[in-house]
Amino acid sequence: MQATLKRVTETPEAPSVSKPRLTFWQIWNMSFGFLGIQIGFMLAQSNMPRIFQTLGSDIDKVGYLMIAGPVTGLLVQPIIGYLSDRTWNRFGRRRPYYLIGAILASLSLIAAPHSSALWMAASILWILDSANNMTMEPFRACVGDQLPKEQVAQGFAFQTFFIGAGAIVASSLPFVLTNWFDVANTAVPGAIPDSVTYAFYFGAVVFLAAVLWTAFRNKEYAPEVMALYHPETEQRAAAGLADFFKSVTHLPKVMRQLVSVQFFTWFAWATMWAYATGALTQHIYHSSDTTSVAYNAGASWLGVCYTVYSAATFGFAFLLPIIAQKTSRKTAHAICLAIGGVSFVATYFATTPVMFMLPFIGIGLAWASTLSMPYAILACNLPASKMGLYMGMFNILIVGPQLVANLGGGFILSSLFGNHAILMLVLSGVSLLIAAALSMWVVKESD
Repeated sequence: MQATLKRVTETPEAPSVSKPRLTFWQIWNMSFGFLGIQIGFMLAQSNMPRIFQTLGSDIDKVGYLMIAGPVTGLLVQPIIGYLSDRTWNRFGRRRPYYLIGAILASLSLIAAPHSSALWMAASILWILDSANNMTMEPFRACVGDQLPKEQVAQGFAFQTFFIGAGAIVASSLPFVLTNWFDVANTAVPGAIPDSVTYAFYFGAVVFLAAVLWTAFRNKEYAPEVMALYHPETEQRAAAGLADFFKSVTHLPKVMRQLVSVQFFTWFAWATMWAYATGALTQHIYHSSDTTSVAYNAGASWLGVCYTVYSAATFGFAFLLPIIAQKTSRKTAHAICLAIGGVSFVATYFATTPVMFMLPFIGIGLAWASTLSMPYAILACNLPASKMGLYMGMFNILIVGPQLVANLGGGFILSSLFGNHAILMLVLSGVSLLIAAALSMWVVKESD
């Protein structure tokens, strides 16, 4: 990368030139930090509901407590994106933000299992999710910054690969620690099991180490080089609050087209994260007592289910660009979401832990597509000078449905579903099927 920067800077062939294709290992290095980001994210998503219930939360209140993720995403990602578009110092453009975020996230992971009250656990989750979002947004923007259009889908496929790998590790940690290393999986009432505590410690170390790898191994394009590839970035000096609000109120067409698809897609994922623990422990293990062996065995088995869907995400990551090339990005996305929707519905008919686990293969395929296809469509249609801002604003399409799911899920569960949490997973399936149908209406502005 450094050699390329030197060559392009010293001998530009034209006022505007194409970005050079990056090698396998260059894309690997710029994406590797997502391994740590996803470990931190998945540890929170799969274990914080368990922590909340252990500390006394009713199952229908978990969604309210999990609201930290979408709210911090709504606030943090657009702001970090806007600021990083306009940052360049000796640490780089995006690097300062994801380094600070990684440090804060790692400290939060260490603190989370030591929560002694619901308010403490909820507060730490807010800090953790803010830090996760601060780290994640610059990684998304780097793909648009550094890759030519023909490699953008590949760049997001690499991120999806590391997301899958990180999720496999994070989801399986409590189960592995309990069954392979005899770490305690239960504790006295109100205390967090050691299996969860040590999993969070491990996640903190890997989170920071993975992001540091990218920080030291990935070189960002300097402003003068970006100006060669995107002359319009020279206009950004005139930008300010007026430009920010204009950008907010005049979204690119492709973002507007993806609104409904993203709503139903992320409503499904938020519902799963909030209620899958209760669904599995009720439906298969027939227990809601957080101090019982059955409940904690079920909560750990959910980690295995999440490992399966993460492994599917990992396995399908590089298949998706091929499917998209043979059909189209929107068609590939629709197929994957439909398979995920049917798989969610299938959990209702499971009667054993293994039967409950198998549908998570299809769920993992839908998750892999969610993490790559919409971003690949978007990145090819955004101005380089606002790549970070619009990538951050795209998160609003993710945040809205999560807020609806977290704020309204408790009412749906208690008033409509009689506290049968398995029906919340069925609802997730229906939501993905709707998203699959709507995705076929998306028309890309360009390839």
